[in-house]
Amino acid sequence: MKLYTKTGDGGTTGLYGADRVSKTDPRVEAYGTVDELSSLLGLARAHNAAATPPDTALDADLAYLQNGLYELGADLATRTGSSYEKKINRMDAEDVAQLEAMIDRYQAEAQPLRSFLHPGGTLSASALQLARAVARRAEREVIRLLEVEEANPQAQVYLNRISDLLFIMARVVNERSGVPEAAWLVHERR
Repeated sequence: MKLYTKTGDGGTTGLYGADRVSKTDPRVEAYGTVDELSSLLGLARAHNAAATPPDTALDADLAYLQNGLYELGADLATRTGSSYEKKINRMDAEDVAQLEAMIDRYQAEAQPLRSFLHPGGTLSASALQLARAVARRAEREVIRLLEVEEANPQAQVYLNRISDLLFIMARVVNERSGVPEAAWLVHERR
């Protein structure tokens, strides 16, 4: 089977269930941004794998998130009421609760937050902060989708929790590595 199909050459793509829509459709923008987020988690995993020693628990959590993002992408790519809906897992309150438990676990390890922080630190933490920003954009894309057609509202909540989780993960990665966080400081204009 060839990788290229040429079916998208006219600017459309197929949703799960064979509907064809513009590649700029809000649904495509939403799941495309989720795909970008998953790629950034792959980057964070690669940086973690190159660390000495790699954090195996972090890697397992990031692999779990990447798997969840594939399910979220399928959720977003499948219209409500589609006959294909039975073939996917819609994100639900249980998925959100699992993210909240992960947030609580990482937050228990982090120092209390005393100020706004500049993204940065280790390569892994920096990649996690970039992924956090993309998670926020994906959340906005899902909100735009929800404003124009029916979709799973838990998708937006799930992305909101992932961005919180990625923030606290980045903080913990820096702490575990002994890298201090850079606090935002109000500065005088030059």
